[in-house]
Amino acid sequence: MASVLGTSTAILASRSLVSPSLKPAFPSISINPDFDPFLVGTGQGYGRKLYGGIGIQGRKGRPQFHIAVTNVATEINSVEQAPKLAAKESQRPVFPFAAIVGQDEMKLCLLLNVIDPKIGGVMIMGDRGTGKSTTVRSLVDLLPEIRVVFGDPYNSDPEDPESMGIEVREKVVNGEELTITMTKINMVDLPLGATEDRVCGTIDIEKALTEGVKAFEPGLLAKANRGILYVDEVNLLDDHLVDVLLDSAASGWNTVEREGISISHPARFILIGSGNPEEGELRPQLLDRFGMHAQVGTVRDAELRVKIVEERARFDKNPKEFRDSYKAEQEKLQQQIASARSSLSSVQIDQDLKVKISKVCAELNVDGLRGDIVTNRAAKALAALKGRDKVIAEDIATVIPNCLRHRLRKDPLESIDSGLLVIEKFYEVFG
Repeated sequence: MASVLGTSTAILASRSLVSPSLKPAFPSISINPDFDPFLVGTGQGYGRKLYGGIGIQGRKGRPQFHIAVTNVATEINSVEQAPKLAAKESQRPVFPFAAIVGQDEMKLCLLLNVIDPKIGGVMIMGDRGTGKSTTVRSLVDLLPEIRVVFGDPYNSDPEDPESMGIEVREKVVNGEELTITMTKINMVDLPLGATEDRVCGTIDIEKALTEGVKAFEPGLLAKANRGILYVDEVNLLDDHLVDVLLDSAASGWNTVEREGISISHPARFILIGSGNPEEGELRPQLLDRFGMHAQVGTVRDAELRVKIVEERARFDKNPKEFRDSYKAEQEKLQQQIASARSSLSSVQIDQDLKVKISKVCAELNVDGLRGDIVTNRAAKALAALKGRDKVIAEDIATVIPNCLRHRLRKDPLESIDSGLLVIEKFYEVFG
């Protein structure tokens, strides 16, 4: 057994842990300047029936990371770097975000969450074949880079203790120097058939009993820390996985309890879900965890439908050429996002506007304060996206239906408001 482990260690040590830094080609979109808040949630967006996009590369056998820990996580046995971007593009190219026709509401909600992850994610509901999953997966090209601790499977933030794994925090307390690297924000797909062990991570009980070491294999929640966790058809997700997501979303930490062994790690992620309301509604507890709610509808205009079909045909025929044709727009949007993220902290919102936002929430009988918090954050993110340092009433009118309409239901049998009720109350309060 010792010789086998020694051979494995030698092989892993011979691998290069640092991949050459590649300059990813980041795409872009434009937000419709004529976006009318009265149309928010009415389903009058333009949709497309697309079946492209990317997914997470599967892997046989054990999960990607295997970590031996003393208290929570200490020894790193092997860390495999993500495949090179160029290889990923050649295997499964992503439909450009800028090429998606219409659906301004959905695209805006996604962009605002990238600018300010603390908004809390977005739930996208709409008809079949309206490009929900394609739009979400196309967002991967626009995700910015973040600073992480090299070799850490939890994407620990070197400056924020709340986003650090226990082992990294111990190094900081002991005054050890951390190796910092830049990496793109992760987008992790959570399949409907995933097991709880694969989502949360699992403990190698055999190794714990034979060697006296807690060996922990991180799951999808560890990989999604400081990134995006996407659940397609989230309304069909098993209840036990919904419970796991609720727990992690509430605390920001994932705790694994197996055979008297307890291991915790940070799990702060942007939760994005999509689904078809005809297939069932979400539990109110999970629905409330989504910061924003977007509704998408099928395009009815014949000429736009033809355009969508033609664009999809172009992409299927030559994905690289199609992506290159939108490269300038994609890069423009990526720069816009980077600028908005850097200026977000300087955006101000008047006290009078804050009071009016809370008054709208109170008069709509919204439970809790999440609606108030999310509306304030989303309005500031929109102002940053538009290049302003101050929130105006128009920003609030644009985002408030998406932030509040899924919080109005008191009866689980009721359908989610289209947003008109929220807009009516907004203009009543704001004048």
